[in-house]
Amino acid sequence: MKRSEKEQIVAEVTEVVGRAQGMFFTDFGGLTVEQATELRREFRKSGVDYRVVKNTLIRKALESVTGYDKVYDKLVGPTGVAFAFNDPVVPAKIIQKFSEKHSKLSLKVCVLDKEVYDGARLAELAKLPSRKEMMASILGSIQSPLTGVPTVINAVLRDLVSVIGEIEKKKAA
Repeated sequence: MKRSEKEQIVAEVTEVVGRAQGMFFTDFGGLTVEQATELRREFRKSGVDYRVVKNTLIRKALESVTGYDKVYDKLVGPTGVAFAFNDPVVPAKIIQKFSEKHSKLSLKVCVLDKEVYDGARLAELAKLPSRKEMMASILGSIQSPLTGVPTVINAVLRDLVSVIGEIEKKKAA
C-alpha cells in the first residue's frame, strides 16, 4: 500500500472518529467469509459503519483525536471497528447477538462518549436501551397521563349524571 493511500485512509478514519458517538473494536479472527458478510449486513441495516483497517492506521487516526490512549494496547490482531452515529448502543446489541450465534467474534474495547470500556462489559452495554427504545418509553410516559384524562372525565360525568338523576327523583317526589 502506497503512503498516499495510507494517508487517505487515516484521514477518512479520523473524520469518521470525529463524527461517531460510539466505536466498537472487535476481534473477528476465525469468522468465515459468510459470517463476516452477515455481520456487515446486520451493521448496515442498523446504520452502523463497520470497517476493517490496519491497526497502525487506526492508531494514527486515533492519535489525531485526543483521549483514546487506552485503546492503543487493544489494537492487536485482526480488528474491525463499528462506528455508531445515531444510536451508540446498537452496535453492542448486534455484536452481543452475533457473538452468541458465532463465538468467533469478540469485543476488544469500545468507546462511548469518549469514555473507554473494556470488551468484557459487552453484556452490560447490550442491555442498555437503544435510542428508539428510550424515545418510545418517554413518549409512552408523556402520553399515559393524557390517556387517563378522558377516563377521569367520563367517571366525573357519570357521577354528575347520577347525582342529577337523584335530584330529579327527589324533585318529582
